[in-house]
Amino acid sequence: MSGRRRLPAELRHPLFVAGMAIYLVLILYKTGSPLIAGWPRPPALLRAHLADALALPLLLTLELWGLRRYYFRRPAFVLPPSWVFSTWLVFSLWFEWLLPRFDARATADWGDVLAYALGGLVFGYWLNRPAGTETQP
Repeated sequence: MSGRRRLPAELRHPLFVAGMAIYLVLILYKTGSPLIAGWPRPPALLRAHLADALALPLLLTLELWGLRRYYFRRPAFVLPPSWVFSTWLVFSLWFEWLLPRFDARATADWGDVLAYALGGLVFGYWLNRPAGTETQP
């Protein structure tokens, strides 16, 4: 062996890797980066909701990895459904109800609430598995 450390299984999962790549491309579109000049623009529906649908799977996967590695120290640990639901609820209330009341740049969009829910379901079904038993899509 070369002594190189591999990324943990949670961070190598194809859905997590694809989600991170798509999220990066969405950020590049939003910032007008020259790195993607000439690329076709995604449809409006994707631009409006895809980042929100990716938010929970990406955040919860990072949380799952951190809790397994540093807190519980058990690779079989999975997030309870109540934690996934609570994250969805906090995101929905914060970003779609409370923040728009105090920041004029933020807008409430109930489609985003559905996107967060879809992301939570994707995380719960495919990503929230004991290490080594992740279900591939």
